[in-house]
Amino acid sequence: MVMEGLGKSLRNVLGRIGKASVIDEELVKDLCKDLQRALLEADVNVKLVLEVTNNVKDRALNEPPEAGKSMKDHVSKIIYEELVRLVNNGEGLKLTPQTIMMVGLYGQGKTTTTGKLALYFTKKGFSVGLIGADVYRPAALEQLKQLGEKVNVEVYGEPGESDAAGIVKRGKEHFKHKQIVIIDTSGRHALEDDLIDEIKRIAAVAKPEERILVLDSQVGQQAGPQAEAFHKAVGVTGVILTKMDGTSKGGGAISAIQKTNARIVFLGTGEHIRDLEPFDAKRFISRLLGMGDLSALMELASQEIDDQEAMEQVARNMITGRFTLNDMYYQMTAMSKMGTLEKIMSLLPGMSDMSDKVDYEGTQKKLGVFKVIMDSMTPEEKEEPSLIKSKRIDRIAAGAGVSTHDVKELLKQYSNSKKMMSSVGKDRKMRKQIMKQMGGIDMDALKDLQGSE
Repeated sequence: MVMEGLGKSLRNVLGRIGKASVIDEELVKDLCKDLQRALLEADVNVKLVLEVTNNVKDRALNEPPEAGKSMKDHVSKIIYEELVRLVNNGEGLKLTPQTIMMVGLYGQGKTTTTGKLALYFTKKGFSVGLIGADVYRPAALEQLKQLGEKVNVEVYGEPGESDAAGIVKRGKEHFKHKQIVIIDTSGRHALEDDLIDEIKRIAAVAKPEERILVLDSQVGQQAGPQAEAFHKAVGVTGVILTKMDGTSKGGGAISAIQKTNARIVFLGTGEHIRDLEPFDAKRFISRLLGMGDLSALMELASQEIDDQEAMEQVARNMITGRFTLNDMYYQMTAMSKMGTLEKIMSLLPGMSDMSDKVDYEGTQKKLGVFKVIMDSMTPEEKEEPSLIKSKRIDRIAAGAGVSTHDVKELLKQYSNSKKMMSSVGKDRKMRKQIMKQMGGIDMDALKDLQGSE
């Protein structure tokens, strides 16, 4: 999960609020100290930390709670709102035809991020073309072509050509019928004069609507000066922070960039080509605080699962609690398309603190074994798992090439999953939250599920 260390510390702060018998001035001051410690450990600028915690203390002690809200909910809401304000920086990239110019120093993940961005726009239904204008790094064009093949996007490049602006001019003409054109430019070890001159010439030829700076989040608070320097050179319109999955300095990078007034548009959250998330302040903080992000989960599902009817079935399962082995098989297949189990779990409310207790790699392998076992079952058995007794277990195990223990473990997992689905179905608040955040799903198809409301 993104910035798990900070998230755990922040959830501990909220946990203190939940356990408190009374919310008084002493507790508020202690909470602010804990909040300061958590933010400073995440490399957030000291001045910003004090600004956030002073606002929390002032509002918690002087601002009355809304009608019907408890003091605990009120203070928790204040912390959430102040953290959102800390990282909020405007809208992301527009989903319109455009030319995007990628800039950044060596080693920041610029070329890989270019490929990820191409996949993002193709998933949104746009035709995309990539231009390889990095004329200094010999392997850059080949790397871009490999990424282009992965995401089924054409790459234009001219091996051996040293005029980057000329490549871009001809590439733009080549891709004149593409809706999105993304330009991968050269980097350097530092923002040197020749790099500044080159990106200025490329910008003059390309006339990009967006000039995106790619920054490694591990640089922490140094992200601010880098963003500012590139902005002076080429007029940066947005920033993508990479390696947000394994850094303790992400908070520093985010807060530092905020001070330059550059908007963060995406976070790189892993090495996989799909590991690029649109940055949204509210959703980012919601996940850090363990509130989950069902909107992101459903968006991820809609991108990877093309069947609208199947998407609605996911919703029905979550809301009604009905659950067969067919449902379990489908959900396991869908999850494998959507990414790692850890990533998916981080989007579910209340699941963030399970990360230390779950062997994700082992569980992922076990899910593969479970799918093989279910392939050995009859349609009737998958629809009515209660039919599976000892003789059937023996037959299924032999057909799948596993032990009877494995089959029994699957049935136990199925039983636990069914109970969890049933608890969601009975939780009115959770049910409403799911239905509210379903985004593109046809809610008319779920009308019959609301009868008990």
